[in-house]
Amino acid sequence: MTTAQITVLAGDYIGPEIMAAGLKVLAAVAENQNFDYDLHEMPFGGAGVDQEGDPLPAETLKSAQESDAVLLAAIGGPKWDGAPKTPEKGLLAIRKALNLFANIRPTYISPAMQQYSPIKNEKPVDFVIVRELTSGVYFGTPRETTADYALDTMRYTNEEIERITRVGFEMAMKRRKHVTLVDKANVLDTSKLWRKIVAQIATEYPEVTYDQSYVDAASMKIIADPGQFDVILTENLFGDILSDEAAQITGSLGTIPSMSRGTNGPSLYEPIHGSAPDIAGKGIADPLSMVKSVAMMLANSFDRQDLSDQIMASVNKTIEDQIVTPDLGGHANTAEVTAAIIKNIQESR
Repeated sequence: MTTAQITVLAGDYIGPEIMAAGLKVLAAVAENQNFDYDLHEMPFGGAGVDQEGDPLPAETLKSAQESDAVLLAAIGGPKWDGAPKTPEKGLLAIRKALNLFANIRPTYISPAMQQYSPIKNEKPVDFVIVRELTSGVYFGTPRETTADYALDTMRYTNEEIERITRVGFEMAMKRRKHVTLVDKANVLDTSKLWRKIVAQIATEYPEVTYDQSYVDAASMKIIADPGQFDVILTENLFGDILSDEAAQITGSLGTIPSMSRGTNGPSLYEPIHGSAPDIAGKGIADPLSMVKSVAMMLANSFDRQDLSDQIMASVNKTIEDQIVTPDLGGHANTAEVTAAIIKNIQESR
């Protein structure tokens, strides 16, 4: 049996705290389950700047490229504000280097989390946002700031749109067979190109219902009627904004995992939230997003849906038992939530 190789990027502030929790849960769920793995803990983000003078040190990138999956906790914070190389530049660099062009964020309101949701939905809420991650306005050139104006460039090629579109439609085929393209085609030429390319590819998936929504309308629908969505396909900027909005309707940003993947090579799994400097070191960081990122990794990179399901069931029971951190209105600390999840895993066997 091949031993799974996992690069671990704990990062900054609460990053090491929640990563430790995630790795403890991984050890517990993998015990005696024919899943062997090696961890390669490497500096990244602010930790990379401090140790190597670069948010993405060469050895860290080499480890990631040679691994089967990458686990990332959280990076950045005020310590590195104004640094020549900020932690966030490391995140953009690793996405580019690993060709992680597709970011996948699930939005699922479980019965256990319904009490925390700000919306009272009648339909079940279970959709994913498939966001293009390595192009668009975040990467476009030219980019400049002068005394009189600032300039950013949004640019997309046919190939970039085609590859992310296929990810979205393939995912829909495994779900409820519905794709919604979110754009601003009434204003932006890039969005008009998206509509042209996506419509062409949609014909290859006759079983999938395909429709479009302007981004402003989609943002309202996510609040008013999120149950209508299955797979939301969108470009980088819109996906960045909508995925955080979608996360909030689940009740807490601290509970949402994400996956970034390419055509081949390792995928990267991380919580969607930041490094939370204000609570670092207090032992109260919510570990659920990191634990769920581990579950997502097991299912998608290692084909161990069974272990992923065990983690998710144990997380839901922990929430139902009200063993939660202050962000969910609870009084438990990080260690207590982690211990409860592990106890539930062990008792389920």
